[in-house]
Amino acid sequence: MTQHKTETAVLAGGCFWCIEAPLRDIRGVLSIEPGYAGGQTPDPTYEAVCTGKTGHAEVVRIEFDPAILSYRDLLGMFFVLHDPTTLNRQGNDVGTQYRSAIFTLSPEQDRIAHEVCDGLTAAHVWPDPIVTQIVPLDHFYPAETYHQDYFAKNPGNPYCAAVIPPKIAKIRKLFRDRLTTA
Repeated sequence: MTQHKTETAVLAGGCFWCIEAPLRDIRGVLSIEPGYAGGQTPDPTYEAVCTGKTGHAEVVRIEFDPAILSYRDLLGMFFVLHDPTTLNRQGNDVGTQYRSAIFTLSPEQDRIAHEVCDGLTAAHVWPDPIVTQIVPLDHFYPAETYHQDYFAKNPGNPYCAAVIPPKIAKIRKLFRDRLTTA
């Protein structure tokens, strides 16, 4: 049996449900796990992170096959899913826990993340400057089990029903050729 090389990305773009659900159908994504990173409180809970006092951001840890999906392409999808120009905010979600951040796991990821941000800035994709943090991952804390695949399990949740389907539609439209079911 051939062992495939995998890579991991840790991304924060607001509510972790809003990044997790749209990326589930991308070819090359092997697993996605919501969690917390970037704060000073060990073993944070969802309730504690929501206060904004732990310093953690809601993140997703994505395991992917780089032979199918490059880190650069994954970051391109990430930047389509959120507004990287709003400091500590995504829509009505406000606080440091909703910041835009790329938590890098290697010097190569750090270099690529900076190149992608610099390229987007040079292309004037947004009228305002990108405020996405690019920082090394210190520690990832998995979120509580009920957050795993939350949208699929709770499509009637009013927040999810309003915010996530447009993000899924956008990914399906822009990256149709990258979907697991084309």
